[in-house]
Amino acid sequence: MKFIRFCILTSTLTLGLCFTAWSQGNRKIIIDQDAAGPAGTDQESMMLLIQSPHTQVLGITVVTGDQWLKSEVAHTLRMLEIIGRTDIPVFAGAEYPLVRRQQETELWEQEYGTFAWLGAWTPRFYHPADQLGEMPEGLPTTKPSTEDAIHFMLRMVHEYPHEVTIYEGGPMTNLALAISIDPDFPQLAKELVFMGASLSPDTSDPEFVNTPRREFNLWFDPEAAHITLTAPWKKIVCTTVDISVKTRLTPDLINRIKSSNAPAAQYIGKFAHLYGQYNFLWDELASAAWLDPSIITKTETRRMDVNFARGPNYGDTLTWSDSDKPKLETQQVEIQADLDKNRFYKMFVDLLSAPTPKAETSQQ
Repeated sequence: MKFIRFCILTSTLTLGLCFTAWSQGNRKIIIDQDAAGPAGTDQESMMLLIQSPHTQVLGITVVTGDQWLKSEVAHTLRMLEIIGRTDIPVFAGAEYPLVRRQQETELWEQEYGTFAWLGAWTPRFYHPADQLGEMPEGLPTTKPSTEDAIHFMLRMVHEYPHEVTIYEGGPMTNLALAISIDPDFPQLAKELVFMGASLSPDTSDPEFVNTPRREFNLWFDPEAAHITLTAPWKKIVCTTVDISVKTRLTPDLINRIKSSNAPAAQYIGKFAHLYGQYNFLWDELASAAWLDPSIITKTETRRMDVNFARGPNYGDTLTWSDSDKPKLETQQVEIQADLDKNRFYKMFVDLLSAPTPKAETSQQ
């Protein structure tokens, strides 16, 4: 394992992207994502990983979160068609959290207050789980794999023991199910990299002002997050809300990307939109920091879990230092605390402006 420096050229052949990666040949990764679309933080984070010429995306496993599962699968298949990477298989995972349900959450809000974001349950975006909702990019013609997401992940870590990074950009339901089926899953993986958790973010975002420890990916399925975060992974890296809100998707970034004729750039240019308070590059930062760890300028290590007691703090992030950790099993998590924004923004633009890398010759 070593650091190498590599470059890719944009379609203009005049602007290069160079960054350092932790690599030994192509780095294998499974993307587990609540893949809302089109564009947006979920799809853009996946595209950053796909656009890297030194990343082998073994597959995309999908879980209900920001949208319903069937909708997310369709948006992902269509994105892969548009950018020319239909060689990457897509696997449907969990359609519902392990325990939490929509109706009880609505009752919970009556007692403890409303949420700014409920993902697939958000009233203004709601549609039944078996419907796709709006598909402005068009319906996909390709189909997801007939294998389910959980067994695909298990199969891959057994086929490539200690080589596969698990990237988690949504609720952890698929990971918890994989751990429950095969407790060796975390130890067979190389590492877990995830966007989630909230500690004390410096933001006026209404989602975090009154409840700074509530973060959607962990909150949506607290039991799954507990199972996942307390499992014996070799390494866990976390991109929190605290560092994510230091970033911002701006019209300038979108314009710089869509000036390229590359398929990914044209997809972003057509479907990326600005949403007031919700223009943070949440999942994109987690992807970029995995591709180039030097983007992150400060980290700290804490023990992490989730509050799954059925009270006002159900789903909140819990953290401890080693000196005050609980007696029950917890794992150390590397928490990203600060970043080089200019370096990150350049990487974000350059990767999404670049020609689509060649498809992997092997199929999963």
